[in-house]
Amino acid sequence: MKTFRIYQIDAFTRERFAGNSAGVVANADGLTDSQMQAIARELKNAETAFILSPTASDHDVWIRFFTPTTEVPSCGHATISAHYVRAIENDLSSCTVKQRIGIGILPVDIVKDDSDYTIIMTQGRVEISPPVVEEKQTEIIRALGLATSDLDERCPIQIASTGHSKVMIGIKKRETLNALKPDMMGLTGLSRIIGCNGYFVFTFDSDSEAILTHGRMFAPAIGIPEDPVTGNANGPLGAYLVHHQILSASDGIVTFRGKQGETIGRPGIVTVSVEVRQRQPVKVQVGGNATIVFKTEIVM
Repeated sequence: MKTFRIYQIDAFTRERFAGNSAGVVANADGLTDSQMQAIARELKNAETAFILSPTASDHDVWIRFFTPTTEVPSCGHATISAHYVRAIENDLSSCTVKQRIGIGILPVDIVKDDSDYTIIMTQGRVEISPPVVEEKQTEIIRALGLATSDLDERCPIQIASTGHSKVMIGIKKRETLNALKPDMMGLTGLSRIIGCNGYFVFTFDSDSEAILTHGRMFAPAIGIPEDPVTGNANGPLGAYLVHHQILSASDGIVTFRGKQGETIGRPGIVTVSVEVRQRQPVKVQVGGNATIVFKTEIVM
């Protein structure tokens, strides 16, 4: 029997009960796959992160992520949450940590600011697929409850990934975004066909110069009807916007902030930085804050 330390963390915010909640098991060594899945199902967060000892000298920590129904290779807000817990438990100074996750070994920057932390994760390889075929675009639009006239003409419907893919759907108005009531069964069926579980609907309709985009993310095929604030959606969005030269830099860094979660009462902000070479995205980082909601223990 072993006592496991379990945290509830709200990520991409410094306010409790806002942002995106994640479970974190701080000392997960010894748990079986089925036990991890059971804990994730019990906690009912979009994802739960399990912090494990490294398995080789090329990384400092191994982290696995489970939704209530399945393991996923990467998760932005749960990464922020897991490293926030590690920083708090170990009283870390600013540093860079190499994490092993399902998409490979990637750096995470821990930035200590006064008595708190900002966590910045480097995401995986940028991949922008061709636009979704017209027939499937029509089905996606219908399942989201959108009309073709709602779409932002600059933004083709296509899959973008920085380790965990999302369908990008740009629309004109925030009013339309906030009113969405998707057909979850329809989106689930489409996910099996197009090979992508998440649908990120976003708009540039912002009333704040500090916020470039507002978004909502739906992933019912993996047990997440709506995710409050999604690092693995805002990150690929940054790559997508550079790819289409909606955000432009011939060489250098493009940075913006995306807001998400307002419609469901859990607002949070993701800072996205995209490294650009020859007008194309080559590396994406997402960063944010976090706060502890509660800590408990379980003996298994």
